[in-house]
Amino acid sequence: MTKAQGVHHIAFSTADMKGQIEFFSDVLAMPLVAIFPMHGVPGGIHAFLEGKYDCLISFVQLPAIADIEIEYGKTHAGNGALPSAPGTMQHLALVVDNDEELLALRDRIRSRGVNVLGPIDHGMCRSMYFAGPEGLTLEVATSDEAIDPKHWLDPKAAAEVGIDTDLMARFAAPESFARPSEPVPQPAYDADKPHMVYPEAVYQQLLKMSDEEVSAATSVNEPPVP
Repeated sequence: MTKAQGVHHIAFSTADMKGQIEFFSDVLAMPLVAIFPMHGVPGGIHAFLEGKYDCLISFVQLPAIADIEIEYGKTHAGNGALPSAPGTMQHLALVVDNDEELLALRDRIRSRGVNVLGPIDHGMCRSMYFAGPEGLTLEVATSDEAIDPKHWLDPKAAAEVGIDTDLMARFAAPESFARPSEPVPQPAYDADKPHMVYPEAVYQQLLKMSDEEVSAATSVNEPPVP
């Protein structure tokens, strides 16, 4: 079945690209694999660090980011049990292969002067927690096997967020989708659906363009270094 298979990259805003890259490269041993002007965004810099399973950690530096204050409880959580605004990232969990690697990375992080709590055994994984630059809440976790839904789909917890047993069964087995022979056209604008934030006229124009026109107008596929 065609489905979203996981994470290609996770992108964070930063006002200190150098500091974030230094932390993720030196403290967490993640190699920097790309840094270049952000495509189509004046003044923007985009960087990528390599993770496991082809999952990349990305940072975006824009001039205006430096003027936005970090506010715990809104923009950031502060730790894995505290709130932040809906739609924001509460914490980022990275992965290692086993307990030995977990402990080795714990010691590497501590050797750089960064405090680490854990490992803590959650049953489905074992995790340790620490902070990154600019208020990031970070975790490193390892699991012996994939999550078994029969042990981890809790009907009581689901009911607390409005998910009954029938709905949970549907969410656990998403409906398959057969791609039609012709592309599905762009749906009509519906204010009740999720939307990206663009100037209204620009967004409406983009929605009227064909996929080919959007691609031709916005694609940049040559690397910055020949």
